[in-house]
Amino acid sequence: MRLRTTTVAACAALLAVTALAGCNRGSDDKAGSSGKVGIDLPRSDSDFWNSYQSYIEKGVKAGVVSALPRSNSQNDIGKLVANVQTFVDQGAKAIVMAPQDTGAIASTLQNLANKHIPVISVDTRPDKGSVYMVVRADNRAYGTKACDYLGQQLKGKGKVVEFEGALDSINGRDRSEAFASCMKSKFPAIKVIPLATDWKGDVASAKLQTTLASDPDINGIYMQAGGVFLQPTLALLQQKHLLKPPGTAGHITIISNDGIPEEFKAIKAGQIDATISQPADLYAKYALYYAKEALAGKTFQPGPTDHDSTIIKIPNGLEDQLPAPLVTKDNVDDPNLWANQLGKS
Repeated sequence: MRLRTTTVAACAALLAVTALAGCNRGSDDKAGSSGKVGIDLPRSDSDFWNSYQSYIEKGVKAGVVSALPRSNSQNDIGKLVANVQTFVDQGAKAIVMAPQDTGAIASTLQNLANKHIPVISVDTRPDKGSVYMVVRADNRAYGTKACDYLGQQLKGKGKVVEFEGALDSINGRDRSEAFASCMKSKFPAIKVIPLATDWKGDVASAKLQTTLASDPDINGIYMQAGGVFLQPTLALLQQKHLLKPPGTAGHITIISNDGIPEEFKAIKAGQIDATISQPADLYAKYALYYAKEALAGKTFQPGPTDHDSTIIKIPNGLEDQLPAPLVTKDNVDDPNLWANQLGKS
């Protein structure tokens, strides 16, 4: 769920349609683009999304857009629909959201399109309904990178537990499908045990405990979201005396997704082996950037951008696919990774 700082440090000329926004000036009510932006935060039970929120707040404070008071739909599509209607009632001219149920948001998106209110969808790609821009990473690449890493570390043999994200989410489907396809084609001798979790840490922990009872020889785990899975998983493995350092007998190789500070700490402590850094900073930065550009009436085309990403055409709009690097003990201290920038100006 991608490093860079959250706001543009200096003004630059707008050289192409994908160039960065100009200098940030003023307060929440003095942003350069006309019109208020409604921003719904998807949940507050994940370290990743809490970090995203902090970057959103910094961008709003810096004056990238003039924003209405933020709402939080708490992973509830009904609350998201209600929050969006409130934004419309308050006069929002653009809306930033991160719908966790990518199928159920279609009618809301259609209503917004009818009102000519552009939508920027962060991290998730709605199945249907018009969007101005989707800001996310290539989630299929998450699954493939995790597969390649585990396959190489396990030398193509063993048993791997996979904590699947909710399959009613495009992210859960993309990561799960790509991981399964890669394992089948590249590492057929590795047995994959997929566990449906609905992005819930307690569900993942309970199912892992049951799996360990039937398959005590598990030697790999793929966690599709470290923000919700990391702590429950580490607690269970520690309780069962299965949290052994890399390179020692009985070590379970673990790779995660998110790139939060807690995962970096776990990598340094030898508790997990790797994660894929989903750029919370860039999600927030480009969510606000595209909201501003939407208000200005700017249009974009598929192709490479000047910020190391690629805009692709999707059936219901465009998607800016941001980079998401693999993080291991070799690069966990890289100052460019967003989790290493938290707390810095």
